[in-house]
Amino acid sequence: MISLFPAAQIRLGVACVRLSQRFRSKASMAKAPPVAKKVKHEMEMFGDVRVDNYYWLRDDSRSNPEILSHLQQENAYTDAIISENKHLEDDIYAEIRGRIKEDDITAPVRKGLYYYYERTLEGKEYVQHCRRLAQEDAVPSVDDIMATAPPEHVILDENLKAKEHAFYKVGAFKVSPNHKLVAYAEDTKGDEIYTIHVIDAETRSPVGEPLVGVTDNIEWVGDEALLYVTMDEILRPYKVWFHKLHTNQSTDSCFYHEKDDMFSLDLEASESKKYLFVGSESKTTRCIFYLDISKPEKGLMVLTPRLEGIDTSVSHRGNHFFIKRRSNEAYNSELVACPLNDVNATTMLLPHRESVKIQDIRLFSDHLVVYEREKGLPRVTCYSLPAVGEPLESLQGGQTVDFIDPVYSVEPEESQFSSTILRFSYSSLRTPPSTYDYDMNTGVSVLKKVETILGGFDSSKYVTKREWAIAKDGTHVPISIAYRKDLVKLDGSDPLLLYGYGSYEMCVDPRFKASRLSLLDRGFTYAIAHIRGGGEMGRKWYENGKYLHKKNTFTDFIDSAEYLIEKKYCTKEKLCIEGRSAGGLLIGAVVNMRPDLFKAAIAGVPFVDVLTTMLDPTIPLTTAEWEEWGDPRKEEFYHYMKSYSPVDNVKAQNYPAILVTAGLNDPRVQYFEPAKFVAKLREMKTDKNLLLFKCEMGAGHFSKSGRFEKLQEDAFTHTFLLKILNMVPAPPRG
Repeated sequence: MISLFPAAQIRLGVACVRLSQRFRSKASMAKAPPVAKKVKHEMEMFGDVRVDNYYWLRDDSRSNPEILSHLQQENAYTDAIISENKHLEDDIYAEIRGRIKEDDITAPVRKGLYYYYERTLEGKEYVQHCRRLAQEDAVPSVDDIMATAPPEHVILDENLKAKEHAFYKVGAFKVSPNHKLVAYAEDTKGDEIYTIHVIDAETRSPVGEPLVGVTDNIEWVGDEALLYVTMDEILRPYKVWFHKLHTNQSTDSCFYHEKDDMFSLDLEASESKKYLFVGSESKTTRCIFYLDISKPEKGLMVLTPRLEGIDTSVSHRGNHFFIKRRSNEAYNSELVACPLNDVNATTMLLPHRESVKIQDIRLFSDHLVVYEREKGLPRVTCYSLPAVGEPLESLQGGQTVDFIDPVYSVEPEESQFSSTILRFSYSSLRTPPSTYDYDMNTGVSVLKKVETILGGFDSSKYVTKREWAIAKDGTHVPISIAYRKDLVKLDGSDPLLLYGYGSYEMCVDPRFKASRLSLLDRGFTYAIAHIRGGGEMGRKWYENGKYLHKKNTFTDFIDSAEYLIEKKYCTKEKLCIEGRSAGGLLIGAVVNMRPDLFKAAIAGVPFVDVLTTMLDPTIPLTTAEWEEWGDPRKEEFYHYMKSYSPVDNVKAQNYPAILVTAGLNDPRVQYFEPAKFVAKLREMKTDKNLLLFKCEMGAGHFSKSGRFEKLQEDAFTHTFLLKILNMVPAPPRG
């Protein structure tokens, strides 16, 4: 009864407005799709002339009344189309929200004298950042925290902060070393331009004036100063600043200015908390500067110099720096260590391996943890280290953590440097996010927290597996799959949603998502194609899906789709596809290449105007991404990119049903890219299949910020898919 109450309550609330919505939807349905005006705009390069009739939709100020009106018309049309199935959208939203344990906390982390954690409250969109005094050495369970008496202190309640904003996100929450102060970064538009506030952890009163126009990359330098990063006019992180508390931002010292517009800066603290590392990186090269926190007056020092094609990241323990290093020869990375006083005297700890990619490392007082990838799966290996001061040698006899699912995701969580306990988060397509503490001495894992899924969820009802599609060039492409075994027949009659990304060396590991159950429980199979351009199979996998090999990303996805059809997971008439951002580029490309293969497509904030964007260095991210996509100012890249850029390849043909989304404040994929893609599709396509465009007018790349608002978006996209597949039940009577 209790677990079903939130869903029932929501259904009751939405039922009251259904009748009026049905009347409105009938009136709206007579309205034709918006038609964007055409204004001829010619662009010529290398003797090639491109005509973009919708270039006028671009407006960097995002205040042009004509453009805003067009976007609002698109939103109104989309709302009108979906509103006839509003009963289904409401029901899906109710069941998604009904799975959530709304009043909950994260697994507490012990820091000094406190346990830190985040709390969610029933009915509230955002989290509270909390702490309470520790009373024993062992970190308590979530149940212990919820039940015990020591008073909880709320340091920051995001719900109170978000009241005055349509969008609200805290991008960083950093406690000072003495636990007296907190610095947090907030974004109130979705444009990823942050303001840093420093508050007293006990009284919550502000300390000094906020730092404005910054990234969310901040670290404490002792208890009285911060290091932070600002961006240039194209939103490239390019300057590192030192800020002394109680001083004006205008007097801050610039510790480093990156003048090469191919490089951007990032900032992180060592696990030992003795050093800060500033990375300056392009897509192929990364060098490191370090700051000794005990001697900030010395400023940044070079640790690994900038060498073309060499990518380094650094950790610290005792009298050594540990350096993960990638090069043309060691393309899957190697691990070396060097003394603090001689960065050139390196000792090889883990050599390069062709079949194993070093993804990340975590250092402890007595252990080293290596996050690796082999055969498309993540792996966690722990090594014991000699005492500080003793010589470091090649690592031997690592202990690997065991996982239960055939395909899964594992991510590092915050762990204490002095501890022998490694904390990580684990999930799979059928296993909810689970926080484990792993004893690196005994090899025993202890479950500290598992996300509660209400509504009778039973993981044993679901199957998760790995398949391998064979691409046209013979490459084996891994596919992660999940379905509910009592519903899916595997005879070709089942609907399937295939997801893909395939860019930036990103690994789209199979993670649990509670809202996805609303598809699986309606008989969908869910699959992820781990296509080239991603990082799942190592560095070469990425390199074979970028530059002049980018089309491998698209053909891998098409080959994966055809494999799933061949193996009777679905048919063309039941195959739906989805991708976001660079994954939206994937969707745009494949619907141009093989529109006959798919029934429905969802392109979220899609990067679809590749050539025009990459020719414009004033657009955020462009200059840094010439090493990702290629520089179209060079003729070879120009013609290759034009051959797949979705906007440039829309043609007079039948397309599947398509849903496109955008965010007006998105700094990563400007809203006008998807807007132009939709306008050109409306002009050119020869079918009568549904084409919808939804632009969030108060959000950015990652859409709305509230946790329930995001659930509403999932309900919306699920409803779109079910509508296209004629799986919408009749509305209730009355």
